[in-house]
Amino acid sequence: THAAGVVIGDRPLQELVPMYSDPRAMMPVTQFNMKYAEKAGLVKFDFLGLKTLTIIQKTVDALKKYNSIDVKMNELSLDDEKTFQLLARGDTTAVFQLESAGMRDALKKMRPDRFTDIIALVALYRPGPMDNIPRYIACKHGEEQPDYLHPRLEPVLRETFGVMIYQEQVMQAAQVLAGYTLGGADLLRRAMGKKIKAEMDAQQAIFVDGCVKNGLDAPLAEQIFAQIAKFADYGFNKSHAAAYALLTYQTAWLKANYPVEFMAVVMSYDMDDTDALAEYRDDCRAGGINVLPPSVNQSGVLFTVEEGAIRYALAALKGVGRAPAEAIASARQSGGVFTRLDDMVSRVGTKHLNKRTLESLVNSGACDCLSQNRQELFAQIEQTIAHYAKGNQVADEATPSLFGDALPQPVRFRPKANAAPAADWPLLEKLSREFQAIGFYLSAHPLEAYQVLLDRLKITRWREVAKAGRQTLAGVVLGRKERQSAKGNRYAFVQLTDTSGSYEVIVFSEVLAASREILEPGTLVLLEVEAGSNPDGSDAPRITVQGIDKLVDVLPQRLRTLTLSVDGLAQLQIFEKYMAALKPGSTQLSVELVTAKGTARLRLPNRVHLDAPALLETRLKVG
Repeated sequence: THAAGVVIGDRPLQELVPMYSDPRAMMPVTQFNMKYAEKAGLVKFDFLGLKTLTIIQKTVDALKKYNSIDVKMNELSLDDEKTFQLLARGDTTAVFQLESAGMRDALKKMRPDRFTDIIALVALYRPGPMDNIPRYIACKHGEEQPDYLHPRLEPVLRETFGVMIYQEQVMQAAQVLAGYTLGGADLLRRAMGKKIKAEMDAQQAIFVDGCVKNGLDAPLAEQIFAQIAKFADYGFNKSHAAAYALLTYQTAWLKANYPVEFMAVVMSYDMDDTDALAEYRDDCRAGGINVLPPSVNQSGVLFTVEEGAIRYALAALKGVGRAPAEAIASARQSGGVFTRLDDMVSRVGTKHLNKRTLESLVNSGACDCLSQNRQELFAQIEQTIAHYAKGNQVADEATPSLFGDALPQPVRFRPKANAAPAADWPLLEKLSREFQAIGFYLSAHPLEAYQVLLDRLKITRWREVAKAGRQTLAGVVLGRKERQSAKGNRYAFVQLTDTSGSYEVIVFSEVLAASREILEPGTLVLLEVEAGSNPDGSDAPRITVQGIDKLVDVLPQRLRTLTLSVDGLAQLQIFEKYMAALKPGSTQLSVELVTAKGTARLRLPNRVHLDAPALLETRLKVG
């Protein structure tokens, strides 16, 4: 069944073609395929429902809501400089049709500066015509001269630098050279597309005869026909490409001119895809847009714009969803901000705030506005729910008397006053719980503590991995899926994440047997890998692991010396606290103290073991 194919007739379809009704589908279908349905007299359409159209409209609505800006998308100028600069940088995450790594690479090489370049790229970036992209780019930048096949074809092919891209160009060429009518040219286009030899032979004879009548030699006409047929083999409908290119331009224009509102809407429409949200968050960070953490007192149901930043959506949290998010937003709107956990539960109710939902809210950091101590909040959840569930039950089951006696009210819950405050979770546990609730690391990444050290050792980030060769990657293990080969050997697909995104590697039997115990979720590892082309044809390289080590074990061995920079005397106390927590190890530490009078460097006498999480919390500079 065609995904978007709709046929239209002048009477009930069952009077024209046999029909079939699939009990799992909403619409009946023809038992003729699209070719024979047309021959039976039906008109065939493809109606494509694109999420992109909704995203564009919602962004326009957001601009009106947040900035009182009324944008008319169908009146945009098609020569916006900021838009073409964005395209030339390949900054096209969330831009319609241009998100793949291969498309971004083509954009950077092409450096489009006119709308027709976008149309051409949309049409060329498919198997087959993709081979013509380097020639288009070379001719565009004057590195090669266009080949127009014949001087009369220059007006037809000038726009695409001599590369025949569109089916319309095939038809125009037949008109210009061989005197075809528009109807005849369309028959030629169809014949070339179908590659039926008898039809092609007939069309070749018509084409050559027409060219000879217009003054061309027969051998030259045959040569041109062969070249046109080669192009037509992959020819794309320009009107289709142009319509898609317009949506591409509009989304690129919104991202270039109003990136905060655009990305907030895009993230709202991909709330169920945490991989996509992680990519969008990384793209926002690269573009200087701050994605604020979720907050029960500030977040909306969807992603919202807040003072030039994007506030994370409550409904995007795992274990929360739309109904609880709407209940929280409604209670906050009617009664003001929440002050305590029990205040929120009493006003929202345990129907929406069950144990799993509250755990997700606390773990994600959405309740930090109620208390900075997440472990303490987490410990209150069960007792709070038990109290209000019981109180709500009493209220629900009570029946008003004939004289309107007041219903019994639940007694307000307070945690025990004499309970000793619990210490908050360590940083890495906080981040681990955030990951469980959000689906990726939002406030910080476990590797951020090590990033300056990893940069010092020239460890490759996932987004910068080369497509071939041996490289070293760092990552946090997210999970692994073990398989067995036909020969009985065990291997595994391991999912990891670093500060640039999530990725997957293959670990074969020998390395898997040696490192299975450290390939557990949450473990920080250093990987020696071999990158190669992916068998599935995707742009992402295939990563095979040659060796795995725990990051905390191998970093001190590789970092023999390190300099910490302390900026001003005020940071000395912070530095002393950090140093007091360090244990003996193998790294020679030096300290650079920067003051108004100058810089002093001290080499500390004892070698130490680097505690990267502590380094992250102290925010000391590393040299």
